[in-house]
Amino acid sequence: MQVLLALTLCSALHKNCFMVLKGRPCKIVEMSTSKTGKHGHAKVHLVGIDNFTGKKNEDICPSTHNMDAPNIKRNDYQLICIQDSYLSLLTETGKVCEDLKPPEGELGKEIEGKYNAGEDVQVSVMCAMSEECAVAIKRCK
Repeated sequence: MQVLLALTLCSALHKNCFMVLKGRPCKIVEMSTSKTGKHGHAKVHLVGIDNFTGKKNEDICPSTHNMDAPNIKRNDYQLICIQDSYLSLLTETGKVCEDLKPPEGELGKEIEGKYNAGEDVQVSVMCAMSEECAVAIKRCK
């Protein structure tokens, strides 16, 4: 998968947007701007949650600098089976992807539980910066 990034002016950021903090794709959950000092630009303090690990990342940058914004894609795939701790997912084009592990925690247990119960479900997969993970589950229509 290709790594696609866009540049965004730091002063144009807002909560709930996606940015690259410490080299990781994150969703901004907090931000504050300091006043311009006698030695330069106003600084923006950003706090984000990593999209894939859930860890908190922080960064400070001048408000006039550009920051990288990851290209986030979210796709829904039909769950075919779970085999050897990997999800088998059917794409819209009919291709089968078998390289995604179920997420840890409650969502992973929910996916496995619905599969074991024989329910037809779709798994939403988020992709960014050559990484992907399952982020949601819903019933097939």
